[in-house]
Amino acid sequence: MSDLLSRLLSERDWLLADGATGTNLFNMGLASGEAPELWNVTHPDRIRALYRSWAEAGSDLFLTNSFGGNASRLKLHGAEGRVRELNRIAAAIAREVADAAGRPMVVAGSVGPTGEIMEPMGTLTRSAAIEMFHEQAEGLKEGGVDVLWVETISAAEEFEAAAEAFRLAGMPWCGTMSFDTAGRTMMGLTAAAMVKMVARLSHPPLAIGANCGVGASDLLRTVLGLAAAGPEQPLIAKGNAGIPRFHEGHIHYDGTPELMADYAVLARDAGARIIGGCCGTTPEHLRRMREALETAPRGERPTLETIVEKLGPLSSASDGNNEEEPVSRRGGRRGRG
Repeated sequence: MSDLLSRLLSERDWLLADGATGTNLFNMGLASGEAPELWNVTHPDRIRALYRSWAEAGSDLFLTNSFGGNASRLKLHGAEGRVRELNRIAAAIAREVADAAGRPMVVAGSVGPTGEIMEPMGTLTRSAAIEMFHEQAEGLKEGGVDVLWVETISAAEEFEAAAEAFRLAGMPWCGTMSFDTAGRTMMGLTAAAMVKMVARLSHPPLAIGANCGVGASDLLRTVLGLAAAGPEQPLIAKGNAGIPRFHEGHIHYDGTPELMADYAVLARDAGARIIGGCCGTTPEHLRRMREALETAPRGERPTLETIVEKLGPLSSASDGNNEEEPVSRRGGRRGRG
């Protein structure tokens, strides 16, 4: 295993990933509807500060500011011709920060969904999706990422297109899907179906898992489902910092640093090897997560009841894998943001 991520996974029981790009950029002044990727050029100092905040919080791995950096999404901002440039710069700034950290840090090139629906339900063809993902991957590769990282995917077809694009780019990669509809992705995939799909790929990822979704409890139920399906790859958990609440014109996440510390330990004990946060997760959350992972003794694989007790109720009565076995929705304590 020659790549940095594989080496660290061979040496460590767990790795701490980063938190929320969007949440923290909004806190820095990003306006609603503005493309974060354009800040790589217009506000590189702020992107550099974001990356440094992950390093200072103890992350072993962080994602680039390139989630919406494909031609389809950038077209909404008249920047579809700047895909390679914006991704290269996002990666180059990240490379600079990681190399100055004084310890090994993995730079992961974030690749989000195209925003389009693939055939046969939609109009996006497999070849067009591969082309979009490949263009983005080449920009991230030029900028110096260690690994590509596709995230928040809902459709198996789009995940498979990304895998092929990353094969064309000759890059190792990781992949996460978002399970936000009664334990399934928006397009109906269960955790078990994801594991089966990944096993068929000719260019498989280094690690797989779940990100975003509903809240920390739901995400950990998905991690348990992934682990039960017996994947060959290490598992990734990147849950939101609690549940989103709309307050005074803004979305806030109610997960405290203490709640996310509990989540991190439960994620580790549930089988995740790469643990981070998604929407709402700040450097302060990450610091507490790192402290908890370093100090809390490893425990048994948590039950759903334990997860609900520590992190709060599940959003649905089933995880989609076995509709005949509903799970508890009993509420427990929930931290307030």
